[in-house]
Amino acid sequence: MSSLELNKILNPEQLLGVTTTEGPVLILAGAGSGKTRVLTHRVAYLMEQGVAPYNIMAITFTNKAAGEMRERVNNLAGYGADQVWVATFHSTCVRILRQFADRIGYDTNFSIYDADDSKTLMKEVCKHLNIDTKKYKEKRILGVISSAKDEMINEEEFAVRNQSDFMMTTYISAYREYQARLRSNNAFDFDDLILKTVELLKQDPEVLNYYQNRFKYIMVDEYQDTNTVQFELVRLLASSHENLCVVGDDDQSIYKFRGANIYNILNFEQHFPNATVIKLEQNYRSTKKILFGANAVIKNNVGRKEKALWTQNDEGEKIRFRQFDSAYEEAEFIAMDVRSQKRRGNFDFKETAVLYRTNAQSRILEEKFLNENIPYRIVGGVNFYARKEIKDILAYLKTIDNGDDDIAVQRIINVPKRGIGATSLGKVSAYARENGMSFYAALLESSEISTLGKASAKIAPFVEFIEKIKIKLPEMTVPEVIHSVLDGTGYVEELEAEGTDEAMARIENIDELLNKAILYQEEGENPTLSGFLEEVALIADIDRLDENEDYVVLMTLHSAKGLEFENVYMAGMEDGLFPSFMTISGDDDAELEEERRLCYVGITRAKQQLTMTAAKTRMVRGEWQYGAISRFVKELPSEIIDGSVWEGKSRDFAASSFDEPKKSFAEKKKEATKPTAASSYAAKLKEMKAVSAGTKIEKNTLSYGVGDRVKHQKFGEGTVNHIADGGRDFEVTVEFDRVGVKKMFASFAKLQKC
Repeated sequence: MSSLELNKILNPEQLLGVTTTEGPVLILAGAGSGKTRVLTHRVAYLMEQGVAPYNIMAITFTNKAAGEMRERVNNLAGYGADQVWVATFHSTCVRILRQFADRIGYDTNFSIYDADDSKTLMKEVCKHLNIDTKKYKEKRILGVISSAKDEMINEEEFAVRNQSDFMMTTYISAYREYQARLRSNNAFDFDDLILKTVELLKQDPEVLNYYQNRFKYIMVDEYQDTNTVQFELVRLLASSHENLCVVGDDDQSIYKFRGANIYNILNFEQHFPNATVIKLEQNYRSTKKILFGANAVIKNNVGRKEKALWTQNDEGEKIRFRQFDSAYEEAEFIAMDVRSQKRRGNFDFKETAVLYRTNAQSRILEEKFLNENIPYRIVGGVNFYARKEIKDILAYLKTIDNGDDDIAVQRIINVPKRGIGATSLGKVSAYARENGMSFYAALLESSEISTLGKASAKIAPFVEFIEKIKIKLPEMTVPEVIHSVLDGTGYVEELEAEGTDEAMARIENIDELLNKAILYQEEGENPTLSGFLEEVALIADIDRLDENEDYVVLMTLHSAKGLEFENVYMAGMEDGLFPSFMTISGDDDAELEEERRLCYVGITRAKQQLTMTAAKTRMVRGEWQYGAISRFVKELPSEIIDGSVWEGKSRDFAASSFDEPKKSFAEKKKEATKPTAASSYAAKLKEMKAVSAGTKIEKNTLSYGVGDRVKHQKFGEGTVNHIADGGRDFEVTVEFDRVGVKKMFASFAKLQKC
């Protein structure tokens, strides 16, 4: 594709980003400025200029982005484009380690531990080291280790740096033991995938030289999200030819809590003094008013590179702002407005997203969406691959693929139940430690463990089952392996025997895993069991969004980055919530600037309509808290705002808010066909005052008692275990068939006797 042809489809800055191929290049790409178009056309242009596709590398952060780039590159460049290396950071490192992990003491048939696996391993570490997990939470220890790895600090260097700090002694020993167990299990956690790749490249000049010669042109997307170890990986790979093109936006750097280092992009010219800097400021996504608002907010940050988004799109509607007495009314407004927009033909559910600062805000929104029968999906909930039945089956596959993975073996040794007690398993573990072998290797020798007695006879069938599949593995497809596991364990038959809705849902999930395996087998290049396990281990929750299904997406602002929607609601725009209380009460301007960048990201997700909402009060950790309107809302120019701070309880919203403009919100509430999850804030305040004054509040008589079967609109059916008089309300404990035991107040729960 010649420069003349590109000139017809790219703006001048995009064209410059595509054709500036030699030397380091920094492309500052504002939100919605077409950066993916630049990257994909850059690949095609390089190939047309005679660069072998084998010598081109493009790194992204999500599988979704990598898949989209791969598809667009193939469509643009055609023949040979499949040889371009398009992958995420993690999958890139996995591919390198699969080939050369033996150079740093690992078997190339290693396992990849997700967050749950890492937590399970850390529990074992804490137990072994007698660490008080009430004082030192496993999650906190893992967080400290993860942060160290992000900064390229291995366990030995961590010990040296912190040897004089008595408070770090526990973390030092935990880090060492955790890494030792990962190595003995022949496993990497997510942070290790990149750290160990960097160690490999630094320790082995032959491997480094091989990849430097292969990747003569390197492109990195979302560069503002890179951490220190990712920067070092890119630097090592690009140091020979220095044809490195990074694309990012410092105004969208919002992952400091994950280790992202904004200075990687801010200081790019210091790292590469001869760099070319190109700014993409024309936005193709949002209306003028939305962009005007985004620019007005982000300009208040000091630590940024100067740029301003502009667009040739329509002026668009003003940014709507609504404030409510309580979070319940806020959520009710959003749900009713989403329904109204759908009914009027303005926006489908799938064109709508509700964004919030914290996951806790989703509960009330979910209740209101259920009341309105609005289909929704939460991004950031339980990942498909983190569900029990899926992890069980994957643990079998990991055991077959890598017997050294103690976490996987120990998970399924009694799934289904084989009558092998904890004492017997403890003896196997002790034997494994004494002989320096894996847990599975010890199981293979269970007949030699004298202390086991009859328990060895219960272990033998499990080992025989795994070994039979391992022998046949070279001739089996991945779906056939899964079928062998399901048939041999009777896993599905047990679920069918339960006959519950939850069991049926689990079977459906297993069927979906099989669907995934079949697609992998049909579409994968040289499909293997190791490759399948690698692929599912690297799938992020955001990658599973189905753009064809008609549902509203509920997600945190952090999860929304990289996405776009016609209609966006930003809920909880209050000081103390967004920005958080910790941010505004501290003296770290960098923290506030990151929160402002997060707001900027939220605003620029909207294409046609943006609505911001706030509540004067919301319950936080069991207490009512009052919140002023977020300072970020106040940074918006008044001429682009539809709405104001409402005083009192009576209000009539603008005609654009609902179908019938003459009706107030209170009238709309009365017309709702389903009950709300709670009374208004005014009623609650009256009740609270009455209780504090000693006035007796009349409670509704419950229509059910202990032992009765009841139904909840969200949790389904269950049995009442206990009812306690909580003063203003009854506290009811219910064991639900599907979700287990829940405690709730009767007036909130709206339980109905079956």
